[in-house]
Amino acid sequence: LQLRAHPVEKRTHMVSHQHGMTVTKTLREGEAEPQCQSFSYSQAELRGLMPEGASLLLLRVLACRWAVPPDLVFPAIDTEGQLCASSY
Repeated sequence: LQLRAHPVEKRTHMVSHQHGMTVTKTLREGEAEPQCQSFSYSQAELRGLMPEGASLLLLRVLACRWAVPPDLVFPAIDTEGQLCASSY
């Protein structure tokens, strides 16, 4: 069985604005036209948002301290651009 190369390009673009944030997810498979989806979130929904870079930093700090506070949960944006809960 021999499979041909099938390039897949995924991009997530996040723009913060006065009323909240807009997340645009673009998916392009092979030579097909890109498919775009946009999601908008209000400031209230994003309160306490934990971006990916900050989450990695927090994980390192928690590992160094050998302690994780109980019920540590933050809002985050998943790989699909949807708002979700990130728990530690």
